[in-house]
Amino acid sequence: MSQLQIKDLNVSIGEKAIVKGFNLTINSGEVHAIMGPNGTGKSTLAKAIAGHPDYTISGGDVLLDGQSILAMQPDERARAGLFLAFQYPSEIQGVTIANFLRAAVQARLAEGEELDATAYYKRLYTKMDLLKIDRKFTSRAVNDGFSGGEKKRCEILQMAMLEPKFALMDETDSGLDIDALRIVAEGVNAMRGGALGILMITHYQRLLDYIVPDHVHVMWDGQIVKSGDKSLALELEAKGYDWVKKELAHA
Repeated sequence: MSQLQIKDLNVSIGEKAIVKGFNLTINSGEVHAIMGPNGTGKSTLAKAIAGHPDYTISGGDVLLDGQSILAMQPDERARAGLFLAFQYPSEIQGVTIANFLRAAVQARLAEGEELDATAYYKRLYTKMDLLKIDRKFTSRAVNDGFSGGEKKRCEILQMAMLEPKFALMDETDSGLDIDALRIVAEGVNAMRGGALGILMITHYQRLLDYIVPDHVHVMWDGQIVKSGDKSLALELEAKGYDWVKKELAHA
């Protein structure tokens, strides 16, 4: 079993502190959801863990299976087992999904080891069938001209092929209609459990109707202020976040 530990993490952008003493432990097979209003540090948290250069970690640590990842470059963190699904995935014109994924899988092999093309495509098509993605999808350029739903499905396919230990999903529901959300959620649910741990970041409870989390956390002013199960997400949907703010004020 793998474990991702975020210990007293502090993250800033320039002189502004965003994440303030954040603590969370995620084990293999668990799905954790972080909710909270805009500006509380949710996306900053995910990007900082993945190694985005715009964010400075000023304190604390992030441990993957007991080893700190903070000195690692983003590609090293990815090879160690982290995957970041972006809120707004970038387009890569002229590079097909099949070639992009082949390069990504090859990069994870030991130096001098070559990826077997036949085995690669067999595995790719197996994953696509599992995720109910048309095989013609692989000949398209990465996210070029894609709808919001297609971009997110492309990322889920990347996650399936790379088989990370932990997936950080930054507002995966952003820009998706109900049908696209359902398709993406089916893909995630097909992979959840077992060796994969998931950290989902979202504003809205509707995503959690499709990907039911084991744990729900409310993030406020850069740290977790409340935790519970799926019922906490339903309470937030019904009441909004003002009641959390009132509780904090009287704490």
